[in-house]
Amino acid sequence: MHGLFRSVSLIALVLAGPALAEIADYSDVTAERLTNPEDGNWLQTRRTYDGQAHSPLTQITRDNVAQLTEVWSHPTGPYRPAPEFTALPASGAHQAAAIVNDGVMFMTTHDNQVIAMDAKTGEEHWRYQHPLPPDLVPVHPANRGVALWEDKVFIATQDAMVVALNARTGEKLWSQTMADWLEGYYSTLAPLVVNGKVMAGVSGGEFGIRGFVQAFDAETGDPVWKTYTIPEPGQPGSESWPGDTWQTGGGPIWITGNYDPEANLAYWGVGNAAPWVGALRPGDNLYTTSTIGVNPDTGAIATHFQYHWNDTWDWDEVVPPTLIDLEGENGEAQKLAVRFARNGYIYKLDRSDGKLSFIEGKPYVYQNAFTGLDPETGRPEYNQENLPGLGKRVEFCPSAWGGRDWPAESYDPATATVFISVNENHCGSMEGSPVEYEPGVLFLGSGLEMTPTDAAKDHIGAVQAWDIRTMEKKWQVNFKSPNWGPTLSTAGGLVFLGGTNDAMFRALDAETGDELWSTRLDGGVVSPPTSFEVDGKQYIAVTTGWGVDAERFQGYIDAAWGTKTEVPQGGTVYVFALP
Repeated sequence: MHGLFRSVSLIALVLAGPALAEIADYSDVTAERLTNPEDGNWLQTRRTYDGQAHSPLTQITRDNVAQLTEVWSHPTGPYRPAPEFTALPASGAHQAAAIVNDGVMFMTTHDNQVIAMDAKTGEEHWRYQHPLPPDLVPVHPANRGVALWEDKVFIATQDAMVVALNARTGEKLWSQTMADWLEGYYSTLAPLVVNGKVMAGVSGGEFGIRGFVQAFDAETGDPVWKTYTIPEPGQPGSESWPGDTWQTGGGPIWITGNYDPEANLAYWGVGNAAPWVGALRPGDNLYTTSTIGVNPDTGAIATHFQYHWNDTWDWDEVVPPTLIDLEGENGEAQKLAVRFARNGYIYKLDRSDGKLSFIEGKPYVYQNAFTGLDPETGRPEYNQENLPGLGKRVEFCPSAWGGRDWPAESYDPATATVFISVNENHCGSMEGSPVEYEPGVLFLGSGLEMTPTDAAKDHIGAVQAWDIRTMEKKWQVNFKSPNWGPTLSTAGGLVFLGGTNDAMFRALDAETGDELWSTRLDGGVVSPPTSFEVDGKQYIAVTTGWGVDAERFQGYIDAAWGTKTEVPQGGTVYVFALP
């Protein structure tokens, strides 16, 4: 038996039947199309390699968005309830972006289904179900979407595999195992494909894995390279781990990386160190809570930036920086990597020479664990009163869920503005204790608490707009609810997001933050909205499916306030357009 992962036997998942209908006119996805996608397509989870999650389409504007109506909706299938016997119960969440390639939409579900649909009508072409081990109980039952390359679709799975499908038929072409799920490894991200190499990372930091990102040949599935986020003795950074703690040091990669074609670097965010409390593993603990720049041809780590050393707050820094080319005061182009860290600071980094270098950083939510950042390096100084230790219970703000969690921001290049969903007015506490590693068993060294502050009665969730040129906040819209909504910005001057516990999906004025349109859906939204065009008509797509961390976070709030918030789960793809 292997702890949580072997605690009970679930009903076996069954491989889906034959394809419903072959897609006759499918456009192969080339390197050129991924690098320079057509305005009407959404070919990657954040649309472009730079991760800007911005649509250049202009048909839907701030002047006409109030007329937006539902065109079609499509249920994703039966919803699996949260297992009540797990240590970290959570319902499955739909966290995937709707990927659209010339009228064909691909959507994934929390239980590793892939659905191909007609993006104009919602008619289902085919459906694939990855058969998960019957006794696997996922800690984070979610999947964040597919990657496309040529005539193939790729998905990473809860049992730590990468699967390639025929995009026209849904037929499985190959599969490869990245790691043993019995040891706590799993995968929830959308793969990233660069020049025929399919890259994916692994989750499992809470189980003391040794994190990595791995690349496979898109055609054959053959492994090409594997790069660990925790260096072994003799490798650069190994001196930041005492003894053999590197073997179980965590460092998961569970959000899709961004890619800079000019520098030929894929930027991946690395999560928490294990166990949670840093006193159990003294040192900087590279490359946890960092961004690493990886050569997609070789897997070599060319650069890194660590947001906080010896992580003791479970602040995963897995969201990669948004890559921005910004014209400077003298007309020269600034090549930036901009990141809102889970630790509550926004970082502006230079990436012009293929290295990540600190420019500027400042808090975007209240944070009391740092006394500040070194102005030259960005390395934080810690407030010892808010640093958990062994046998030392300490409170800190924000809580382990951070100022932001995994939901991605968007960036409008016309106004140099980033739009980001945040949560504030919540604090946490930890008290460290020794823990022994056992494969597949939680390896934490601490419990976890979250408590809303008095200010949370006013609001917890918000969406912020930041001018990246000046590093000043332009506006903020507050919600009494937490906000778990990835944002979509458009050239029509709009910002779309869900994320609140009232199951609303909203469109805001990108310049002012004013709400211009909203609709209540059948469930909470924690998936990224996308926009696409078919036959000259612009559409907005989003999928409901509330669960996992949004559900857990809400549960802590209800426990603190003695309330019970019922958030419908949903599980439906919605598509909207103008009449």
